[in-house]
Amino acid sequence: MGPLEGWLAAAAAAAATGAAAFAAGVLRGWNRGLRRGAAGAALDLRARALVEVACPTCGAELPGADIPARRHAGSGEGVPVRGPSYEPLTPLTLLERTADVYPDRLAVVSGQRRYDYATLRARVHRLARALLGAGVAAGDRVAILCLNGPPILEAHFGVPLAGALLVAINTRLNGAEVRQILEHAGATLLIADPALWDGVAAACAGLPGLHRVVVDYEGFLGEGTAEPVPLPDVDERGPISINYTSGTTGQPKGVLYHHRGAFLNAMAEIVELGLRPESVYLWTLPMFHCNGWCMPWAVTGAGATHVLLPRPAPDDVLRLIAAEGVSHLCGAPTVLIGLAAEMERTGARFDHPVRIVTAAAPPSPRIIRTMEGLGASITHVYGLTESYGPFTICAWHSAWDGRPAEERAALRARQGVPYVGLGQVRVADPETGEDVPHDGAAIGEVRMRGNGLMLGYYRDPAATEAAFAGGWFHTGDLAVWHPDGYIELMDRMKDIVISGGENVSTQEVEKVIAEHPAVLEAAVIGVPDATWGEVPWAHVSLREGAAAGAEEIIAFCRERLAHFKCPKGVEFGELPKTSTGKIQKYVLRERAWAGEAKRIH
Repeated sequence: MGPLEGWLAAAAAAAATGAAAFAAGVLRGWNRGLRRGAAGAALDLRARALVEVACPTCGAELPGADIPARRHAGSGEGVPVRGPSYEPLTPLTLLERTADVYPDRLAVVSGQRRYDYATLRARVHRLARALLGAGVAAGDRVAILCLNGPPILEAHFGVPLAGALLVAINTRLNGAEVRQILEHAGATLLIADPALWDGVAAACAGLPGLHRVVVDYEGFLGEGTAEPVPLPDVDERGPISINYTSGTTGQPKGVLYHHRGAFLNAMAEIVELGLRPESVYLWTLPMFHCNGWCMPWAVTGAGATHVLLPRPAPDDVLRLIAAEGVSHLCGAPTVLIGLAAEMERTGARFDHPVRIVTAAAPPSPRIIRTMEGLGASITHVYGLTESYGPFTICAWHSAWDGRPAEERAALRARQGVPYVGLGQVRVADPETGEDVPHDGAAIGEVRMRGNGLMLGYYRDPAATEAAFAGGWFHTGDLAVWHPDGYIELMDRMKDIVISGGENVSTQEVEKVIAEHPAVLEAAVIGVPDATWGEVPWAHVSLREGAAAGAEEIIAFCRERLAHFKCPKGVEFGELPKTSTGKIQKYVLRERAWAGEAKRIH
């Protein structure tokens, strides 16, 4: 079974379990454009006979592939399902509108380079022309391995404009991990920073299907013509990108975003964060992470300025905030910790309003108090790769302004309520599926549904079906539900450590450690860390007669894994187990987190 055929099977499986609307959307999403599997084999994905869609007015079933041009007489009004009153939602329209309305407004600041929205649009269209000229076809996957800069920003528009799917790769991964993603996605073309490509080229040699690697981005733009590319006739539930996240087994999962979700997430960011044409957004968040929380599309849609920063060193962040009049930035709590330390060291304060949006790990009330004391306004959001980044926000009430600083910080540390327009969130008992009481004490799993969720996992129908079991997305995060409807995370069900905003699969690290000749078995957990929120920590038992030290185990891991995945410490000894021999990780976690109010940072 081919990868896209497998995806259709996933939709059918989801329909069989009751997630009919999800399945219908998946099938419609593939009915145009995607004609190729990973090996380039032609596929007929129009799926006219595979799905029936109900008329929104009368409930009569219509063939899904006939939606674009069909009028249904039985609806009473004869309203076209698609026509003058309906255009598919896609973030591609955001650039077109902004370039029309604000052509001379500053769009991009990248080092010494500055250019306006008319120039940004022209560059995006040149990129799309260059991709088409390089043989990229509708539905192909175009990967990018770049730090924050013009190439990855422009790829968020240029790649889907060419009809392809964008695959943004974590720049901190090693060569083997990059190859695994390129192979799984079936990427046909890769755009890469030269320095990053040098570090992974050997591991990626001979990849089948990868026809071209572009390391001279400006030269590649020169291959495109200035002729504008017409907006593609997209299905709004069709895929726009694939974002890879570590699964609990260590195998990367390709999370499929759709045009509708990308557009609505971008619009929600504009509303919730108050983005305006006068806003200046500093890119401290890597754009490879959940498509930069959809901020490439949101900032552009608002007509605001992108200030591109390849690496968020605290001194560079503070310099750009002052020099460019930055109004907004996003980042994990570790970014806030670095900024606070640098500002306290230099005695600096923000001299104008700066809104900092933080997520990836719950910020401590202490760091929130510190940053507010330095003049920043903190907005706490929560989400996952599967929800395009943020899905909930700790929406602030003006009535809380007069409360003591400690209480305000505790309120801001909650994960909050759904973003406007994205969907619903609930806290459910993992066993019964029933909502837990709104008492701030009973713990359940956070579950989501709505427009702000992925289509599913690329080429992984079983994981997709499990994730959407019962018609809700299962986050694997444990939370309480407060009387005012705000959720607050308390723990994590999954074997995942979130360190500085990066997902680390403990099972992946354990498998590597187990390859060491001196190791009998290993267990990896997340432990609290003042800088990174939490870090991987290994517990190891050695083979009889064998010897190894912590530094040796860590070095062994660093040769085989991205460095952020490697344990920061190793403890040796017998591992706690059940009567059946299963390692009791919770015992290790209870020991490591003793004295902490939550089992998650």
